[in-house]
Amino acid sequence: MGRRLIRGHADGAGRVGPRGLCHHGRMHRVVVVGAGFGGLSAARALIGKGVEVTVVDQRNFHTFQPLLYEVATAGLESGDVAYPIRVIFGKADNVSFRMATVTGVDWDSREVLLADNRPLPFDSLMVASGATAKFFGIPGASEYSFPLYTLTDARRLRDHILRRLEDVDAHPDGAAARGALTFVVVGGGPTGVEVAGALAELLDVAVKHDGFRFPRSSGQIILVDALDRLLTPFRPSAAEYAATTLANRGIELRLGHLVKAVRDDAVELEDGTVIPTRTVVWAGGVSVEHTVASEIDAPTGSNGRLLVGPDLSVPGRDDVYGVGDAAAVLWGGPGPDADNLCPQVAQVAIQSGRHAARQILAKLDGRPTAPFAYKDKGIMATIGRRAAITQFRSGRVVRGTLGWLAWLGLHLVYLIGFRNKIVVVINWSWRYLSWGSGPRIIVSEESVPAPGDGDGPIGP
Repeated sequence: MGRRLIRGHADGAGRVGPRGLCHHGRMHRVVVVGAGFGGLSAARALIGKGVEVTVVDQRNFHTFQPLLYEVATAGLESGDVAYPIRVIFGKADNVSFRMATVTGVDWDSREVLLADNRPLPFDSLMVASGATAKFFGIPGASEYSFPLYTLTDARRLRDHILRRLEDVDAHPDGAAARGALTFVVVGGGPTGVEVAGALAELLDVAVKHDGFRFPRSSGQIILVDALDRLLTPFRPSAAEYAATTLANRGIELRLGHLVKAVRDDAVELEDGTVIPTRTVVWAGGVSVEHTVASEIDAPTGSNGRLLVGPDLSVPGRDDVYGVGDAAAVLWGGPGPDADNLCPQVAQVAIQSGRHAARQILAKLDGRPTAPFAYKDKGIMATIGRRAAITQFRSGRVVRGTLGWLAWLGLHLVYLIGFRNKIVVVINWSWRYLSWGSGPRIIVSEESVPAPGDGDGPIGP
């Protein structure tokens, strides 16, 4: 039997008043599952408030995901896009952190279950557990491709790419012909476009600065997508600019082609084409299936996303909220998109996390909750240095160098707030603007066979 829910508000003397909810003790306990953009935004909105907040994540750092592709292509260090969660909340007396893996929720006792068997009691629960790569059931995709959603993913891909360069340099005879220097990017959205552009720049710089003996022309980058155009959320003119820019940088586009299977040495397309390759970067979409949100016995919809009401609360679950990628957040507001699902992007996570936190405080104060309304600030994608696209909510598109500067400025603003250390921003900016000084180092100590010498999955 679960504990009986006691309605009221615990004051400083431990008494329960009529204005809020408290089930476990003197202070209302809020557990935030996930330390991504949504989880951090929610926890920050509760700093200094009359609640006790515990942020739970299986990693002890927050990752600035929009720049993971830069780590994967040796443009930035891992530490440039990650920061310890404990440091972020170090001065917040009412926010603590627990490094643990969430295994479920005991709804009767209102406790979040952890892998270390020490459950966390909660009065309000925030599910901000993010998403993972979606492989659409394509054979071999999960085994032999590289997703790009975590810092581990990015470091693994970087080490693999740099090893391919070293392998070809050490075994030039026949190595390139077997796909060692062919890089296939699956997905024509912003991540796929960004990865393809950054790979081209990495090959340019590596050959120019690092003394590799193979010609730059032996490196091939192929972007594959089932749709017949890139960047579907953008206007057609922006997509055409992206396609032209990528093509001018030597990237082959195979649009309107479905991936049939991924092997350890090739990608098979539905039309029968076989592309020999040892590197497949998967940017084909995300899913919430098999994450915390889809495994806590709460109602879910498409791709496993939590179903939430207008105020982001989970129907049928008292004081439970879903935010960010983990939830099917409706756009809301008075516009024509009110009933559409929000995209799974950082801005939605940030705004929904903040909104859900405010609803918890509203209920504690006896006020009604308010519906969420997403404020679209536009979308961006970079194709490489001095080439990017910024599309505002009005539909206006800024591209080229001006678009790239806008993209760079926005990321610097968010990174400054995230890192909060000017010296780190200076170091990050210098490495980004001076591409030749990027961290092209292999961290993994695992050995990888030369191309064609092994039959195992690609990558260390």
